[in-house]
Amino acid sequence: MLAFNMSEKELGKKWDRCLADSAIKLGAGLGLGLVMSVLFFKRHTWPISLGSGAGLGMAYANCQNDLRSHYLLPRSEKEQ
Repeated sequence: MLAFNMSEKELGKKWDRCLADSAIKLGAGLGLGLVMSVLFFKRHTWPISLGSGAGLGMAYANCQNDLRSHYLLPRSEKEQ
């Protein structure tokens, strides 16, 4: 079995991308939820919570995939 070691610099870059992606997706979800709340749902707060949660969920999934990608082995031609 191959042992992979991720350098501290590479790990730092991945964390920076994750935090930036999380901030963007949270802001987009919050903004979209706010617009939907004001325009369509008579200023209820649940669209804001739903949009923020969806943004954070997508950011979490992207970060999880990005941080685990170093440890995944590439697929061979036969497996595809």
